[in-house]
Amino acid sequence: MRITENLLGIANGDGFAQTFTIVIQFGAILSVVLLYWKKFFQFKHPVFYLKLLVAVIPALVLGKLFNDWVDAMLENPLVMAVILVMGGIFFLFVDQMFNRQTIEDEKDISLPLAFKIGLFQCLAIFLPGLSRSAATIIGGMSQKLSRSAAAEFSFFLAVPTMLAATAYKLLKYHETNGGFTPEQWKLLLIGNVVAFMVAVLAIRFFIGFLKQHGFKVWGYYRILVGLAILVLIYTGVIRA
Repeated sequence: MRITENLLGIANGDGFAQTFTIVIQFGAILSVVLLYWKKFFQFKHPVFYLKLLVAVIPALVLGKLFNDWVDAMLENPLVMAVILVMGGIFFLFVDQMFNRQTIEDEKDISLPLAFKIGLFQCLAIFLPGLSRSAATIIGGMSQKLSRSAAAEFSFFLAVPTMLAATAYKLLKYHETNGGFTPEQWKLLLIGNVVAFMVAVLAIRFFIGFLKQHGFKVWGYYRILVGLAILVLIYTGVIRA
C-alpha cells in the first residue's frame, strides 16, 4: 500500500493517507471472524482469548513506544524493497528449516508459546516490508506449529492487533486534525468494505495453497516485487 501511494502520487500532508492504510486493514482482518467464526467465538474455551491477549501485548507496547519511528520507516520504499528481497530469500528455505512440526491445533498452544509468537509479530514493526502475517506464521513454525496452525493463529492474532492499531490511528488523527470530514469517513468505509471482500477470497486461497505448496512460491514473489521496486527507485519512478 505504501508503494502504491508513492506510484499514484498520493499526498500525505495531513496524515490521512497514512491513517487510511492502517484503518482499512481492520476491514480485511474482519474477514477472519467471518471465515473462522466457529473457532473465534469459543465461549466455552475462554483461554483462547487469553492467548490472543498475551500474544498481542508485545506489539501494543512496542508499537506505542516506537510509533513515530515506524511511521518514518514506512515512508522509505528503499528499505521496504530490500527487506522484501531478503525476506523472499528466507522464504525459499522456510519449509526445510521448520519441517518437524508437532502442534496441529490452536488448543495445543500454551500461554508462554503465545507470548513468543507475539514477539515474532513485532519483527514486522521494525522491518517494513516483512508482513505481520509472515512474521507470526514463521514464528509459529519455529515453535513447532504446523503451517496451517501457524497461519490460523496469525490470522486470529491479527484481530486484536489491528483493532488496537485502528483505534490508535483514528484517535491520533482526530486529536491532531480535529476529526474527520464526511468525505474521509466515506473513504474509510469504502476502503474497509473492499478490503473485507478481497480478504475473504485471499485467505481461503492462501490457506489452501500454503497447505499444499508451502512458502517457496511466496519467496519468489517477494523477490520479484522487491527487485521491481528497486528498479522503479533507480529509474526515478518511485521517490526514495
